[in-house]
Amino acid sequence: MKIIVPMAGRGSRLRPHTLTVPKPLIPIAGKPIVQRLVEDIAKVAGENIEEVAFIIGDFGPEIERSLIQIAEKLGAKGSIYYQNDPLGTAHAIKCAEQSMQGDIVIAFADTLFRADFQLDKNSDGVIWVKSVEDPSAFGVVKLDNYGFITDFVEKPKTYVSDLAIIGIYYFNSAEKLMEEINYIMDNDIKNGGEYQLTTALENLRAKGAKFTLGKVNDWMDCGNKNATVETNSKILEYEREEMTHFPASAVIENSLIIQPCFIGENVKISNSKVGPGVSLGNNTIIVNSNIENSLIQENTRINHGNLSNSMIGNSAQYFGVSREISLGDYSVLDFLSK
Repeated sequence: MKIIVPMAGRGSRLRPHTLTVPKPLIPIAGKPIVQRLVEDIAKVAGENIEEVAFIIGDFGPEIERSLIQIAEKLGAKGSIYYQNDPLGTAHAIKCAEQSMQGDIVIAFADTLFRADFQLDKNSDGVIWVKSVEDPSAFGVVKLDNYGFITDFVEKPKTYVSDLAIIGIYYFNSAEKLMEEINYIMDNDIKNGGEYQLTTALENLRAKGAKFTLGKVNDWMDCGNKNATVETNSKILEYEREEMTHFPASAVIENSLIIQPCFIGENVKISNSKVGPGVSLGNNTIIVNSNIENSLIQENTRINHGNLSNSMIGNSAQYFGVSREISLGDYSVLDFLSK
């Protein structure tokens, strides 16, 4: 099986944190979003992954190497493709056409999930969905009495269904999917000005393909700061048992750690209370602070911080007072200097 990961967008809603790092590579509880995504898919698939193909923008060679390493950690080949123009979800998949063979999972790298089902390979495809309160902002599916999908509707203006497509799909034939994507692009068939994957899915269904549901228990967004901080707290709670042991290189002096927390290598905490729901990246220093429900990246220093629901990037410095903040990489915010 192969995993195809479209991730060309840099994540403008999560700025300033995506100015130096694309959103899928932002660490959540110590691990990049996209790494968590492909590992979770591999668990649901229940088999070895042959290849992970990443469809990216102009992210640079260092990020490309990081993505290849993520694939190799799964024992898979890593491939890089480029989407230079944002022409839609179907166009993104078209960019990876060379890897579109056999059975595949397509996963858009802006979401995380928790699920306990096993992948049904007897159907032509499986669409991951979650019930939502406002389906008008999503692609949704309708079902028949046997649980098969009868319709794919992109952002319905009137109520069709509350089963939102979360952006993860299984296909037992990548070749058949590519036939439909090539057809809609060759004939310039657009929805909302873009080539949509849901159009290809509807064409496959109309030709007799049987699609079933993969229902997830939790669907976690990383679209903006508040959602990303909340997702970090949820992941820490899901992995609470794994977070009980801190690395030997961490130094914790006269401080209280309230689980669940992730503490990276060479972190130093003194005279502080940290947690619950806090991630501290490698080499970060926390002094005289109180931090809860926050995501702090690597090489950052916080002194006299009283932070909650906050996100601070890499190599930043915060010397401050009680505050909810979003501070990007290499920034300095100092409320203590005279």
